[in-house]
Amino acid sequence: MDSKKKSSTEAEGSKERGLVHVWQAGSRSVTPERLPGWGGKTVLHAALGVKHGVLLTEDGEVYSFGTLPWRSEPAEICPSSPILEEVLVGQYVVTVATGSFHNGAVTESGVVYMWGENSAGQCAVANQQYVPEPNPVSISDSETSPLLAVRVLQLACGEEHTLALSLSREIWAWGTGCQLGLITTTFPVTKPQKVEHLAGRVVLQVACGAFHSLALVQCLPSQDLKPVPERCNQCSQLLITMTDKEDHVIISDSHCCPLGVTLSESQSENQASTAISPSTETLDGKGEVFENTFVQNELPAATELNVGNVQTTSVETISSPQDVMGTPEISSARGIPSYPDTQAVNEYVQKLSDHSVRENSENGEKPVPSQPLVAEAIPNLHSPATTSTSALNSLVASCASAVGVRVAATYEAGTLSLKKVMNFYSTAPCEPGAQAGSSPIGPEGLKDSREEQVKQESMQGKKSSSLVDIREEESEGGSRRLSLPGLLSQVSPRLLRKAARVKTRTVVLTPTYSGEADALLPSLRTEVWTWGKGKEGQLGHGDVLPRLQPLCVKCLDGKEVIHLEAGGYHSLALTAKSQVYSWGSNTFGQLGHSDFPTTVPRLVKVNSENGVWSVAAGQDYSLFLVDTEDFQPGLCYSGRQDPTEGDNLPENHSGTKTPILLSCSKLGYISRVTAGKDSYLALVDKNIMGYIASLHELATTERQFYSKLSDIKSQILRPLLSLENLGTASTVQLLQEVASRFSKLCYLIGQHGTSLSSFLQGIKEARSLVILKHASLFLDSYTEYCTSITNFLVMGGFQLLAKPAIDFLNKNQELLQDLSEVNDENTQLMEILNTLFFLPIRRLHNYAKVLLKLATCFEVASRHLQNTRNCRIPVLVMSLLLSISAGKGRKQNTHWVSGRPFLEK
Repeated sequence: MDSKKKSSTEAEGSKERGLVHVWQAGSRSVTPERLPGWGGKTVLHAALGVKHGVLLTEDGEVYSFGTLPWRSEPAEICPSSPILEEVLVGQYVVTVATGSFHNGAVTESGVVYMWGENSAGQCAVANQQYVPEPNPVSISDSETSPLLAVRVLQLACGEEHTLALSLSREIWAWGTGCQLGLITTTFPVTKPQKVEHLAGRVVLQVACGAFHSLALVQCLPSQDLKPVPERCNQCSQLLITMTDKEDHVIISDSHCCPLGVTLSESQSENQASTAISPSTETLDGKGEVFENTFVQNELPAATELNVGNVQTTSVETISSPQDVMGTPEISSARGIPSYPDTQAVNEYVQKLSDHSVRENSENGEKPVPSQPLVAEAIPNLHSPATTSTSALNSLVASCASAVGVRVAATYEAGTLSLKKVMNFYSTAPCEPGAQAGSSPIGPEGLKDSREEQVKQESMQGKKSSSLVDIREEESEGGSRRLSLPGLLSQVSPRLLRKAARVKTRTVVLTPTYSGEADALLPSLRTEVWTWGKGKEGQLGHGDVLPRLQPLCVKCLDGKEVIHLEAGGYHSLALTAKSQVYSWGSNTFGQLGHSDFPTTVPRLVKVNSENGVWSVAAGQDYSLFLVDTEDFQPGLCYSGRQDPTEGDNLPENHSGTKTPILLSCSKLGYISRVTAGKDSYLALVDKNIMGYIASLHELATTERQFYSKLSDIKSQILRPLLSLENLGTASTVQLLQEVASRFSKLCYLIGQHGTSLSSFLQGIKEARSLVILKHASLFLDSYTEYCTSITNFLVMGGFQLLAKPAIDFLNKNQELLQDLSEVNDENTQLMEILNTLFFLPIRRLHNYAKVLLKLATCFEVASRHLQNTRNCRIPVLVMSLLLSISAGKGRKQNTHWVSGRPFLEK
């Protein structure tokens, strides 16, 4: 009796979860169809090829449907209903994948099974046209002794190749073509081989297009970055090229190796920022470090320096000669390459230095010995006395070593002017560390001399610009160029005074790796690597060249990509901020942002204010799952659109210009979409006693909350911390602590939002929610933030900020109101700021609200949870936080005023 009741309950549940709906790609009809002949088991995962598909059920079984020419039985070639893959029964498959005409499955033990067409070796079987049934693939690591079997986590299939992501986060490939990423000319490859170019890196996901491949790779910590080689390891060409034009020199690092060898992550930034315009910011590409000083934007990763009439380009160039001349620490960390003409540059610099010495002698000044190309570290970085003539020569030498003799020559004409201003602001001869070349002039004479110099320089200032900063002019993914215009003729006294100020400690607005959170939640510090055929620009490197080995798509660095999808000849990248970047073929508008193809990633224009949380790429179209106001996912389509009879469409109309929202709200809650060539499929859940709706509400609000926190960090905290004067040292320290804790919490929220998106595409067991299993991880982060903001407000808060900070906040009051969701225009600035920085406390209220809803669902639908008590404990903890953070009770108010963190109560 109990078994019958259980089976009936499962049957009822299968009608409510994992429902399969199919659309015809390009059809004007938005009404989906149910999969013909499907019995109704709960489907967790589906994959589509050109004319077939594969379904993975909740109990680990695999079904195939569509046209199956590899089957041995004629009746199974075009079955009327999905057929069970008998070989996989009892193996408990956890994930499936399909290529154009072949299939793959991964079992719980990490074993790979392949079947389907094998003309290119894509099923890892030699000399066999078809593999009719799932066949186990042997993957072993030859670098281990004895040979160890490789366990696989994920599969991706193209038209003629297959990629497998192992448990050790390495990629294994087999099949045919440059899309394998292997150094071989012998095809097909029927024995899986490791993609050595990404060996040692943590690969998070792989995706396959028809003839190209993508990999989502975790960023390396800054200390693991390798020095930049002088020449390409594969084709031996110079990685840095210099083109001599009529009036300028162009230095380019856009080396394109046919084998796809990438440059180091920080090459362009290292050369430009260290040799040309070094900055006191610490920009390792993986974390954003900001100071309470003037902030210089990060230089582009792929840069062409148009070095014409060169002008000194940064305040830090003058204020930090230690950075300019290259200390051992900087040179080792950033790996500045040695150039072939270094000796010639040194000889020229020595000549330039001797020329300056002769002029000093003619003017009655004492000669100053020149310094070598790489100077030793200067003890006092901010002392004006360090800007001596020798330091100036080293400055010119450093610039010359980076950009060549031609560039150094342009500095020669400006040397005297720069030296005058530097001498003007150097210390008096009687002070320690005074310049060696200072004339023994009395105080009054020195004052008159300096006044005369200032007068002369002010006259020159009408004809020339003062020292300026290089600003990054970034167009998403396009070719980037940095120009250094004008001949150096004067240095702003204000900037030199500013450079002499003592800098405050840096604030890391992107937290470093945290073991516990990164182990439990997805990483947001990611890179996108692509390889294979690129004739449609689907690799995203700004060209249509093929790549034999993986190459990093620099345009997506720092975009926090969390998922990749590859269509036939285009690619999609989903970010943690619910944005989508697309590139490649755009014949039918499948990119979703223009009428033209693009060889670099560009932002998709989806008509949804709440963003995208899942994507799928078909042969010539794209699908986007978007958030809506009622938390029920909406489905947007962009791509091929077949006109029907009676449509008055132009003859050349073949697709959508922007994604269109399909009307599918009556279906239920879409959890996953999959795209093929001529059809796409959606897995839908019914709202079981409000359970599914509560899960989508939690995930949607978390993603939206992360977007808001990211906006606060980038639009408020970052520019605020970049101001010169924020207030007293104690106020600045407290504000920096708030910013640091805020950034750490922001990153955790982003990780959690990404985790929830993946959770909705799985079994959806509530007890596996990270916020329930590891509630302490969230409570600790919220406690740290609440402690910092409490201490800041108790000591006076934003009212103690200096005038520049208050002016900045007043200027952006409208933005602050929008971010804090304050509708009253008469609200005071301080109230808006308090509301803004207490948004995380309000988020705790939302947690408690949603988790209490889930707790009620657990009691009603007990089959979703084995032990209700285990999940109600975190709910009670959140309820306790709700009452504490609401500020109710006299005791709590006293606790707040005392300056102690109220969450420790």
